[in-house]
Amino acid sequence: QVQLVESGGGLVQAGGSLRLSCRVSGSTSTVHNMAWYRQVPGKQREMVSLITDVGNTNYADSVKGRFTISRDNFKKMIDLQMDSLAPEDTGVYYCYANIRRNWASSRSDYWGQGTQVTVSS
Repeated sequence: QVQLVESGGGLVQAGGSLRLSCRVSGSTSTVHNMAWYRQVPGKQREMVSLITDVGNTNYADSVKGRFTISRDNFKKMIDLQMDSLAPEDTGVYYCYANIRRNWASSRSDYWGQGTQVTVSS
């Protein structure tokens, strides 16, 4: 069974830093795009940062220059380094991955359970 296992998050003061990690557990053939999404109450889940299997990255305008996404294909994991955090970065952060489990299967989307990030002013 494929699962996304998240770690990191927590409470930090404005201006501080946090690091989120997400690891793909279970047997997989290919892990394609991976990303971090954020959701706050009353709003749609939004993409924060994405990284492809070859390392191309994309960031939401609100986090450019402050967040850095990285990937280790051997370990099947991604990290999100979040610096200069602001109260508006508060939310539940979800890891996402597009995965092909084996050569006979199609690609499917997977989500982590979410981790809370709270930035106090």
